[in-house]
Amino acid sequence: MSALLRVEGLTVTLNGSRAVRGVSLSVREGEVVSIVGPNGSGKSTLLMAIMGLLRPDGGRVIFNGSDVTALPANERARLGIRLVPSEREVFPLMTLRENLLVSWEAGPRKESFGEALERVLEVFPWMRQRLRVKAGNLSGGERRMLAIAMALMSSPRLLLVDEPSSGLSPRAVAAVLGSMRSLEGSGLSVLLAEQNLEVALKLSRRILVMRSGEVLAEREVSDPVAVSALIRSLLWG
Repeated sequence: MSALLRVEGLTVTLNGSRAVRGVSLSVREGEVVSIVGPNGSGKSTLLMAIMGLLRPDGGRVIFNGSDVTALPANERARLGIRLVPSEREVFPLMTLRENLLVSWEAGPRKESFGEALERVLEVFPWMRQRLRVKAGNLSGGERRMLAIAMALMSSPRLLLVDEPSSGLSPRAVAAVLGSMRSLEGSGLSVLLAEQNLEVALKLSRRILVMRSGEVLAEREVSDPVAVSALIRSLLWG
């Protein structure tokens, strides 16, 4: 299985401090990879640099075999990279349908809006009866799922998801987890930044451990119990 994304020695300075320090990673076609680490470890900064929202000081971002390091975020989006930020960026005064339409219109429009909408509703069937509801009336978990659905409207090849479980109740986390699991087998590649180790273990094939801007370890999730113990020892002793 070939690597859709390769990050080579990426270094990023943010607010005068070195937030990402020579990070290298890869995400294969159809693979879900998680980056776990405490708050301030550089996970979100890394995703923003991969998206093109932050300019790196060094290193390269290779997507689908091409060096995209110098490309702005909108060009990377056209190539098939989408970021779902931790802030749950939705339009609260617009309906769910209007939110999804805005996202589709901003994308490459590889399929009609109706086709894209139907594909997304298969992943999030609860939205089908709530398309006329304003996004501001949704719960935190529902808004999180809407943000993911908006990203999916553009048929991305790589989805970058920042802290999908952050600030959510256990019930909402379970709902978001279920929706993301339903993407498995779709061919979509996903790179997650997540503080919740249990969520990362349930979603990912591989996990990278990050602290102070550096990757400390990378493990396949073949034995979740053993991997969990290793990661906890690396991060918290």
